[in-house]
Amino acid sequence: MTKHIMTGALVLSALTMALPVLAQTGATTTSTSATQKIACVGSAVAARETALDTAMTTFTASSNAAYTARAVALQAAYSKTTTAEVKTAVKAAWSTFNTSMKDARVAWQSARSSAWESFKTAAKACKAPSGVSDTGNMSSEASGK
Repeated sequence: MTKHIMTGALVLSALTMALPVLAQTGATTTSTSATQKIACVGSAVAARETALDTAMTTFTASSNAAYTARAVALQAAYSKTTTAEVKTAVKAAWSTFNTSMKDARVAWQSARSSAWESFKTAAKACKAPSGVSDTGNMSSEASGK
């Protein structure tokens, strides 16, 4: 009987020492898994930001080109000699400018939407905790309107 009590005490003692180690191993696995999921979202964010940066660079280059072309066209318009020629050239300059700016906005909005949709898909695949994503900040993005 004493032998059974001693054996039971030894087993209980061994379990008491082993449980914290097992719990730490489980926490480390969970932490590592969470770390990997967070890193996955970080990669998705990096890809999104690169796409947005490229799209914004394209948008600003297109906008700058539209303004430059408008300035050149207006300068040419005001070098005309008749009112009718000036009026026609000014109208054409502004029409071309408006079309160029609209095209730039549409391209930016499409690229922005695509970047965010790709991000949402990639972030969802990471299966990270919901608080990790910054999707709620999408409305802070330049609209291009």
